[in-house]
Amino acid sequence: MQTPNIPAPIRDTRTPKFKFPAKACDCHAHIFGPPERFKLLPKTHFVPHVCLLEDYIRMLRTVGCERAVLVQPSVYGTDNSAIIEALRSKLFEMRAVAVVAPDVTDRELEDLHAVGFRGIRINTASATPGLKITDAPRLAERIKPMGWHLQFFANLRLMPELEAHLAKLPVNIVIDHFACIAAADGLDAPPFQSLLRLLRRENCWAKLMGPYFASETFPLYPDLVPFARAMIDAAPERVVWGSDWPHPSARGKLPNDGDLADMLLEWAPDEKQRHRMLVDNPRRLYDFD
Repeated sequence: MQTPNIPAPIRDTRTPKFKFPAKACDCHAHIFGPPERFKLLPKTHFVPHVCLLEDYIRMLRTVGCERAVLVQPSVYGTDNSAIIEALRSKLFEMRAVAVVAPDVTDRELEDLHAVGFRGIRINTASATPGLKITDAPRLAERIKPMGWHLQFFANLRLMPELEAHLAKLPVNIVIDHFACIAAADGLDAPPFQSLLRLLRRENCWAKLMGPYFASETFPLYPDLVPFARAMIDAAPERVVWGSDWPHPSARGKLPNDGDLADMLLEWAPDEKQRHRMLVDNPRRLYDFD
């Protein structure tokens, strides 16, 4: 059994300063373990602690979310079994985003849809290999009839050519982790302007999440406020919020999820916009109700 090499999440979640609306959704989180049942890939860029669905639900109830989206982490490859079991448990109202093989069968996609998956994640920024950007066009055509989306963990600083690739896709695309822009580079930096151009397209969505990917101003990330607001202004009907629990990539910037929730007060000061981000937009994107 591999020894965890990243910090465990903060278990004592602080209650947010504001009340989340009914049916609020955390649109990005992972679960891990138990390791004797759900095996990591032989070579991964991190080894997580056991972070079970019940632990995650405990955090959600403290924050005030009534819905959630589980995202397949790269360390499990294309074995989505842990999430499938979580969805079938019916312990919480959830949807999910899968990682699949390039040659995934129609039957496999149909089975994933039936249990609650609504998208495929393509990870071009992780040290653990998976789907490539060249797999996206064919997968997009296959999932389009199902109403699914493609989610991208991408670094626009290192791969500026991604904008052109993503702009051609015929399905909804979702960009997470602020596309790994660097807040220190400023609002006019080419990677962020590339992200805004994508967000102005009617099929492009973004998850406001993982501030530690884009900023060093831990723990409250004040320098990200203008970036988050610019993204909301570009696509108010196509931005959602995620916690990224249990924060496997935060390392030395491990957050309290109550703090992450309260950042919404700065990122989206308008209550109606917060409602869109937390309730209305996730309902549409993930086919809730």
